[in-house]
Amino acid sequence: MATQINSNKKSPSSSSVNTAEYSAVPEAVQLKKELGVFDGIGVIVGVIIGSGIFVSPKGVLLNAGSVLMSLVVWMLCGLLSTFGACCYAELGAAIPKSGGEFAYLNESFGPLLAFLYLWVALLIIMPTGNAIIALTFAEYILQPFYGTCPAPHMAVKLLAVVVILFLTFVNCYSMKWVTRIQDSFAFAKIVALLIIIGAGMYHLIFGSTENLQNVTEDTSWNFSNIALAFYSGMFSFSGWNALNFVTEEMKNPVRDLPRAIIFSIPLVSLIYLMTNVAYFSVLTKDEILSSSATAGSFGDKVLGVMSWIMPLCVALSTFGGLNGGIFSSSRLFFVGAREGHLPRIVSMINVEHSTPTPSLIFLAVMTILYLWVGGIYVLINFTSFIEALFITLTISALLYLRIRAPKMERPIKVSLIFPICFLFIGILLVILPFFQDFFETGIALAITLSGIPVYVIFVMWKNKPKWMLAFSDWCTDATQKFLLCAPTDIGSIEDITNVDYFSDDSGKANKSL
Repeated sequence: MATQINSNKKSPSSSSVNTAEYSAVPEAVQLKKELGVFDGIGVIVGVIIGSGIFVSPKGVLLNAGSVLMSLVVWMLCGLLSTFGACCYAELGAAIPKSGGEFAYLNESFGPLLAFLYLWVALLIIMPTGNAIIALTFAEYILQPFYGTCPAPHMAVKLLAVVVILFLTFVNCYSMKWVTRIQDSFAFAKIVALLIIIGAGMYHLIFGSTENLQNVTEDTSWNFSNIALAFYSGMFSFSGWNALNFVTEEMKNPVRDLPRAIIFSIPLVSLIYLMTNVAYFSVLTKDEILSSSATAGSFGDKVLGVMSWIMPLCVALSTFGGLNGGIFSSSRLFFVGAREGHLPRIVSMINVEHSTPTPSLIFLAVMTILYLWVGGIYVLINFTSFIEALFITLTISALLYLRIRAPKMERPIKVSLIFPICFLFIGILLVILPFFQDFFETGIALAITLSGIPVYVIFVMWKNKPKWMLAFSDWCTDATQKFLLCAPTDIGSIEDITNVDYFSDDSGKANKSL
């Protein structure tokens, strides 16, 4: 990790972009604003709908006990995600910076808390999440070729590496291709789920209702079990905040960010609820609980010889999800580096394609490394607690800003019912794991707090040895030349990076939601 560098000052290494080999550098080196409202919807829907809805119904039913309680849990997960998304719509419109939670925590509570989120996102959340999506894609795309036998582990890992490298290349090369892939696969995912819903409705219409006769049977009223069912359901909604990581690349974030969020989450919630009704209309409880992939069992029973379509649908769904994950999470590291929390080279942009190539390559390397970690599925268990913790803190930032910066410009202003309800559930989801598995939750908390000494040494410590500064500058200069990168043009972002949200004159008219 390199030294902190003030983005408003020109580093010694940045002079390299003025040489003849960089004569093609445009006047303003910045990320292109190419995302409209439909692209935003594609990002959110594409990231949320991954493998979760195809496999998670088992986990929800296992802990909820009955069909009715399972559907209630799915409905509540959608409602909570909608509440959280509306809160993020207010934060994203008021603080139009990329980086999601990092940007909002940094503006509200200061750099330390923002760095801790960046730290765990770098170590666990982003690379492990993307690695598991890539492995899931590889497993499902290879499954039809091996029949009932599992695909070889090495083949799965190598294919996962290939898809990570391919999508990283696309993200480095062209934002237009990224959005085309995202929009196309988001549409394909919705079509795949509508096919499942249509098949389920067909069974119900023609009298196959026996699976829905005793919907309250075996209902669990144990709070711990309901919470675990809630965790399984929320896993399928992961990514509802994805668009907030790429706010600066939207053509009109103040207008389009809230619209995309408010349209996407209820849409996904409705589709998820109807998909579960379809599952229950075709499969018995025992069939769902004994299945490793609910959609696969559904396809075997409904599609017959065409059941291979279901693994293909899951593979395509994860492919689009991985593309969106790489796109959004790379911007987190880009913004973190721009704030001086990561090596400065990570904040630079390729001068030919206007993409954050160093950040994308950094993320790809981290993700591929995690493919070869034997305990990657153990690491992913930590993410539910860590994500719940920082999302809850981010929602609390909304209330904090309402008090500390009442005159702050808020193009969208949600009802206080939204953040208060979300905080209530969020706090429960943060506290409960300590009673369920204190050791595992304690490790997750320790990993988070381990970022404090890293922050002190690499961010707070100003008077570093000259050899360390020289080495940092040499690495930055060499990487700039190799990747044809330049620092972000300060003039293009100073209107959002130099705002004092706590000043008395920072606000204008607010639009209530």
